Amino acid sequence: MKIRLLLLGKTRRAELRTLLDEYVKRIVRSCPIEVSEVRDAIAALKRLDADRAATAVLLDAGGKLSDSEAFSKWLGELRDRGTRELVFVCGDAEGFPDALRERVKQKVSLSPMTYSHELARVMLAEQLYRAFAILSGSPYPK
Repeated sequence: MKIRLLLLGKTRRAELRTLLDEYVKRIVRSCPIEVSEVRDAIAALKRLDADRAATAVLLDAGGKLSDSEAFSKWLGELRDRGTRELVFVCGDAEGFPDALRERVKQKVSLSPMTYSHELARVMLAEQLYRAFAILSGSPYPK
């Protein structure tokens, strides 16, 4: 399974970009991962439409909440069922337009609290790394 983080806008804060890059480097040991920054929702929709076979998930405060164990189990099940590509769509400061919300039916939430879009990206990457650590039995999550 390949994971793609489709990010609307750029991660401009250097310290958060460094953290995001660090978690991506860690994740790649367990799973291929690609980070794509696009200008806006129209560009994101074009990327999603180009690969309809990918499973798309919107990172949304109103999405499904789960703890790290449940998230890792869900990720492992997708991997084991043969999901080829999993795309997490992360918004910018403006959130998501209706067209993107309608296109991506599956939604997950990191927390009922609101975070900056740049921090949410880092938190998603950390949870992905944690999920793969849990799946492999690594001591990281303890």
